[in-house]
Amino acid sequence: MTDTAPALFLHRAEVYGVGTFDCRIQGGVITQLGRGLREQPGDAVVDVRGGALIPGLADHHLHLAAMAAHDQSIDLAGRPTDLALALRDCRPDESGWIRIVGYDDVAHGELDRYRLDTLTGDVPTRVQHRSGALWILNTVAVSRLEVAEAGQPGVERDGEGVPTGRLWRADHWLSEAVARSLPRRRDLSLRTVGKRLAACGVTHVADATPGVTHLKLVADAVSEGAVEQHVLLMTTAAWPHAHPRLTIGPAKLVVPDHEPLDLDGLVEQIRGAHARSRPVAIHCVTRAALALTLAAFDLAGTTRGDRIEHAAVAGHDLIAEVAKRDLTVVTQPSLVTRRGDDYWNRSDPEDRDDLWPYARLLDAGVRAAPSSDAPYGDADPWATLAASSSRRTRSGRLLGADERVAADVALRGMLSALDNPGGPPRAITVGAPADLVVLDRPLVEALEAPDKGCVRLTLISGRIVHDASSS
Repeated sequence: MTDTAPALFLHRAEVYGVGTFDCRIQGGVITQLGRGLREQPGDAVVDVRGGALIPGLADHHLHLAAMAAHDQSIDLAGRPTDLALALRDCRPDESGWIRIVGYDDVAHGELDRYRLDTLTGDVPTRVQHRSGALWILNTVAVSRLEVAEAGQPGVERDGEGVPTGRLWRADHWLSEAVARSLPRRRDLSLRTVGKRLAACGVTHVADATPGVTHLKLVADAVSEGAVEQHVLLMTTAAWPHAHPRLTIGPAKLVVPDHEPLDLDGLVEQIRGAHARSRPVAIHCVTRAALALTLAAFDLAGTTRGDRIEHAAVAGHDLIAEVAKRDLTVVTQPSLVTRRGDDYWNRSDPEDRDDLWPYARLLDAGVRAAPSSDAPYGDADPWATLAASSSRRTRSGRLLGADERVAADVALRGMLSALDNPGGPPRAITVGAPADLVVLDRPLVEALEAPDKGCVRLTLISGRIVHDASSS
């Protein structure tokens, strides 16, 4: 993708719900906006017919490579809970591996290398827990990747020091090890992922996966035009990015939920990032993890841009403390739809009223923005808008009625800048970048029943990257 595009004239577009305007775009920016404008020779003209023109949508937390890998994996979601039956017909991919996602320890039972051996035999296999925090390898995979000798902290071992095949928070190491084991690197194309996001009106994404290999994969995809969105990378690594659509954001840190909490270690990581002039984005999915994170900020200090990812369990007391420290929270409403029934059934009763807060964040004055956490949540931002306002699980349960956020409010979070989630929405004004979405209906109608089918055109840097009429 080149970042220059021919001039484009949008005729009769609804802007800010106050009537229709004409909008001229050239050189990747809005050059004219008003009523009664005339197109110029050479302009490509689109009659919007009163459909809304809005800034492009931002997904403030997803995982691009994991989305691409998910597309090439065996997904256990919707399959029989009997793993032997679910995996009966599974076959290795072109790399010779079987890659499985969506494993659920409650539904499918405990899994380690030995049970996995009975299911996939001598075909190297890796299975990802649906949370994304755990991988399980079978014995041939453990041997091929030399897990016992790796010295990787996330490797779970039995009482005799033998790897169980379970790897915690070891995505980066595992992807590197698998790549080294292959005669040639697997083609993990991100082009389809980028196109799918563009079809939903997504023009900006924050990739929440750290790691140098992942960093290079995404950077190359942006440079080559496979991913046309503006991308913010939440990596702990330094990267000499040299592309106008690629930026480095906060350093992603994880408070693990599978090992003892380490306050001193977290303080050291925060201080290290701040010393490099980097804010941090800290993964917190439990009440204890959030409390620890707040304590760590008290010791390490805060800086502009520090944020909390998920805050999956947070009472009013902790949220008040988040507000005091002027921290941002990025949440994932679609997980209430996808997994809300499981959250309810498996959570402690005292946590149920505090699951996946959203409205209370805004009420407390916290900058908060929705995101997908795709592929674990729904990558469709319109599904996120619907989930924000309904809080309905798949069974129809209303999970957190007081946490409902109107679609127009959630949309403002999606319109905020990648480096300021929950901040002011990006504006449609002369001189602004032409990262825009044209809807096939007025905005108020689109928000009454959010659906990605309302997206008519998506523009990035003034170039049409999705046209529903040609899809």
